[in-house]
Amino acid sequence: MTQNTPLSPLSSRLPRPPHHLQDVTHRVLSAAQLRARGVSAAQTSAHCLPGGPWQHLLPGVYLLHPGPPGGRERLHGALLYAGRPPASSRRTPPEPTDPGFGEAMVTGLAALALHGFAAAPELEALHRIDVLVPRTRRLRSSRFVEVVRATAALPEPVLLAGVPVAPVERALADAVAGLAEAAEVTRLLTEAVRAGHSEPAAVVRELSAAGVLGRPAVVGAVDALLAAGRAAAEERLYAMVREHGLPEPLWNVELRLPGGPELGGVELGGVDAYWPDLAVAVELDTRAPRFGAPEKGWRGGNRGPGRAEDPQWSAYAAKRERLERLGVTVVHLTPRKLCEAAEQQATVVRTALMAADDREPAAYLVVLPR
Repeated sequence: MTQNTPLSPLSSRLPRPPHHLQDVTHRVLSAAQLRARGVSAAQTSAHCLPGGPWQHLLPGVYLLHPGPPGGRERLHGALLYAGRPPASSRRTPPEPTDPGFGEAMVTGLAALALHGFAAAPELEALHRIDVLVPRTRRLRSSRFVEVVRATAALPEPVLLAGVPVAPVERALADAVAGLAEAAEVTRLLTEAVRAGHSEPAAVVRELSAAGVLGRPAVVGAVDALLAAGRAAAEERLYAMVREHGLPEPLWNVELRLPGGPELGGVELGGVDAYWPDLAVAVELDTRAPRFGAPEKGWRGGNRGPGRAEDPQWSAYAAKRERLERLGVTVVHLTPRKLCEAAEQQATVVRTALMAADDREPAAYLVVLPR
């Protein structure tokens, strides 16, 4: 539809929009932005009369054409609405380069759509756009805009398609908070890991901080998330070994003492890769905080003042200590490091393999499929 096309004879009596507004990239502007461009409040009101070329999209936000707003225009309008400054500071005209978003950022399903999630609806199909604002911000939800207040400090936004967007983990937590179907939640959480948007630990920590881990729709989804994260980490480990020319190990095996008890069974004796001739094992650290688990001290161990005991880390540490007493070198790798620095991690493993000749021979161990 041609912009500014009259819908009725009334529009022919209205002043035409200033020429310098014709090339505005986003046909959505706030009242402050219109004033800064020389459009008075009276002119704005006149253009928004029934049959006029503009329309009132949200409180203090205007759509500069008569047709229905597109998905990007609704997104832009939501940010302008949520980002408008408090009344006490509105006398200062905005800078020409100021987009007018303030500290507001898109979150929830709209943010996931911008992050490229296939499981998130298209922007045009969303009936609601979630916008994250500081917790002290006094602002009500309006029309299609749902205002979400941060419980602590705002996260650092990501700039996508020219708009500030909440990080994937925060966007997931806000999206999950508004979903009741377990299948929908599972699709979003597993895609976050399989598509490489995030790591399971970071997602679970954000879900825990948002207080949604105990919801029925989330419980099973978290199990699926962790399973997907484990599978993705194993694939990265396979790729690291083959792409960086490391010797082929025995994959996913359990180590036992011959004729003796298991070295902790599947939980404590299993390793993800093992080079028996060199007595080097690789262990993937795919731990994630679970329901009710304290967040402090989770990453990197369980020692230190005020840090809670992490049962999973204790199990990892006990297994590593026992294997190393038997002469096995255990290399710990995290999924994030495999993703972000695979070559560096390959060097760590290669160094351990090359140092095997300098160590005392390891105890003989039985290797079984896990």
